[in-house]
Amino acid sequence: MQRAEHINHSRVRTNNDYDITDVVRFEKVDVGCFILRITIGGLMLIHGFNKLMTGTEQVDQILMSVGLPAFFSFGVFLGEVIGPAMMIIGWKVRIAAFLVAFNMLMAILLVHSSDFLKISPGGGWMLELNALYLLGAIAVFFLGSGRFSLSRGRGNLD
Repeated sequence: MQRAEHINHSRVRTNNDYDITDVVRFEKVDVGCFILRITIGGLMLIHGFNKLMTGTEQVDQILMSVGLPAFFSFGVFLGEVIGPAMMIIGWKVRIAAFLVAFNMLMAILLVHSSDFLKISPGGGWMLELNALYLLGAIAVFFLGSGRFSLSRGRGNLD
């Protein structure tokens, strides 16, 4: 009985060659980037919509209590509306991820720093949701947008 030889069907193509499988070919990492972008961006956008509807008075008070001007509260719209929307559609994702990560870092430092070493009544870390948003945005920053995005993963900022 003869063993079947492994045949490599790939071939070197020039730029003028077209292969129909290029249309449907994707990597698993592209799917992962898409899921991560939609999850972090989508959930953060809900926070942003809430602030659009109810205002930023609570954020104003927090900023003023630490000596920062209240108008900095409009930065929350960058981190909770503009950034997440950019992340969801996959345009300039690294900028979007930076905005979300910076927003979460400020939220942790200004609002939740006293909870850093606390455990919730349910047994989890008090900052686990905040950390998930922060680290998820950092992961998007390093991974980029992937192929399933407006930018198709091209460019330094995508």
